[in-house]
Amino acid sequence: MVETVRIPQERVAVLIGAGGVDKRRIEKATATVLTVDEDGLVEICASESYAEFIAKDVVKAVGRGFAPHDALRLATGDYYLKIVDLKDILGSENSVERQKARIIGEEGKARRMIEECSGAKMVVYGGTVSLVGLVDEVELASAAITHLLDGKPHSFVYTFLEHGKKRMKEKRIAHMWEPASEKEAKK
Repeated sequence: MVETVRIPQERVAVLIGAGGVDKRRIEKATATVLTVDEDGLVEICASESYAEFIAKDVVKAVGRGFAPHDALRLATGDYYLKIVDLKDILGSENSVERQKARIIGEEGKARRMIEECSGAKMVVYGGTVSLVGLVDEVELASAAITHLLDGKPHSFVYTFLEHGKKRMKEKRIAHMWEPASEKEAKK
């Protein structure tokens, strides 16, 4: 099976890494072979469709601004990639730039709070905001971004994130203490 993905030309060197080290790490972690051209076209060859799917997300994540080691979290199968295209939501370039500034915050404070409270990694690149994390982490970070896009004050979003972080922690602790028979029944 062969799948192609296009990434920004300026992200090709990051995908490949010094001497091809990052490309090889991605290939090994995803059981695929990547062919990358200088224009940003990446061909993914895999014997299994699942491996191809995972490699495609890893390549997309690097293309959207993640460092390869953060994108490789997706190879574990527990992590999820979400890309929010601000142009689709907001329309005008001026709106995109203004909202990107709100999402990043003064000196990066909003971005840091979103990452610290949710546990998800976040990158604002071009006209997109991308998230990599566990499903509940990505959901919390995505909801915070939506609140910012809706014009909610940063203070509201920070409180929302703190409460969300507490709820995630409580849920994870409760899940740890469940008897194994209850965990199996939920699957």
